[in-house]
Amino acid sequence: MDKNQKYVITINRELGSGGRTVGRKLAEKLNVAYYDKLLINELKSKFQLDTNQIEKLKSGKSDWWREFINAAMYMGQGMNELWYYQRMTGQDGSLITSSDMFKVEKEILEKAAEESSCVIAGRSGFSIFANHPNHLSIFIQAPLEHRIQRIMGKQNLTHEEAEKVIQKVDGMREAYVKKYTGTSRYDTRNYDLVFNIAGKTEDEIVEQILQFIG
Repeated sequence: MDKNQKYVITINRELGSGGRTVGRKLAEKLNVAYYDKLLINELKSKFQLDTNQIEKLKSGKSDWWREFINAAMYMGQGMNELWYYQRMTGQDGSLITSSDMFKVEKEILEKAAEESSCVIAGRSGFSIFANHPNHLSIFIQAPLEHRIQRIMGKQNLTHEEAEKVIQKVDGMREAYVKKYTGTSRYDTRNYDLVFNIAGKTEDEIVEQILQFIG
């Protein structure tokens, strides 16, 4: 990856691995925009976006992307990933979206990368940008017990509750990736770098990524 050219870094991660934090801190270090699934979902809801609405916005006179980014900057403050996944894994929740919503998400992320260098944390980023000329793909994982302990500490859940959340999210994320990319998110051939975060801090992983980039 060439830092002197416009680039996109995608980070896939296991829930409880700290990968979302790594992505945010990496973006801060590189001074580039950061996008994740939670932010994109909130923005889709705010703008009531579907594929037809995207086309209308693109053909209109207003600078829809600038408004979108301004909203992203505002909404990105203080969001909690675990709260989001608890909400989304309830009886009425699902991480599987419609094909139409996947197309909207893909459009948003491609536009983001077109506008400026960025870090994207999400389940399908590695596939969406597979043919991007300046793309670095990263996967961050951790042992199950590490993930359970992290979620227990952050959300005050029991060991059993945290494990159930992880199992449900893991299953839905894998189903999502297979549905829209035709591959497994655990296939390391999809990534340039794979990290096991056990025994390391998020800051240490960020430094290793920065050293790799050079």
